[in-house]
Amino acid sequence: MHSLTILLAGATLAVGTAAIAQAPAPAAAAAPALAAGATVYDPTGAEAGTVDSINGDLVVVSTGTNKISMPKASFGAGAKGPMVSVTKAQIDAAASQAAAQQTAALKSALVVGASVKGSSGSPVGTVKSIAADNVVVQSAKGPVAVPLNAFSAGAGGLMIAMTAAEFETAAAAATASATPQ
Repeated sequence: MHSLTILLAGATLAVGTAAIAQAPAPAAAAAPALAAGATVYDPTGAEAGTVDSINGDLVVVSTGTNKISMPKASFGAGAKGPMVSVTKAQIDAAASQAAAQQTAALKSALVVGASVKGSSGSPVGTVKSIAADNVVVQSAKGPVAVPLNAFSAGAGGLMIAMTAAEFETAAAAATASATPQ
């Protein structure tokens, strides 16, 4: 299952904007009942997904294929319950498009010599080599093999899914376990 953050507001969804523009927007005045497990409906009354969780102003909606984050302001009160102005198919199409863009950005950023930052933005090392499922990051503690799925690319460059401190701890543990005793 893909898990992405996609911000949807009215007719600003990247795919199917013409179809979205024709759909009625969620009722702005009524506050929808948003809670984990609640079914979310599209403007036609069809199920668009289920509320997976709520974190501050973001609501994670699962379509069964994808999980996306949407701002609470994207929801209105519909006849059956919480409603969004897009269909399940449009949500899944946008999630697939975003996943493809993220994959392309990662492939572009993940090159030998690239700087790698931790999730808080602090540097952890540089890419030493790339294999099918692992990337070797040269850190101050030595080379560390990291699963490919731990990397992402964004505005800050190539990032790993842990802080620099967590990476240093993992690198030290990996170096210690690799040392013959």
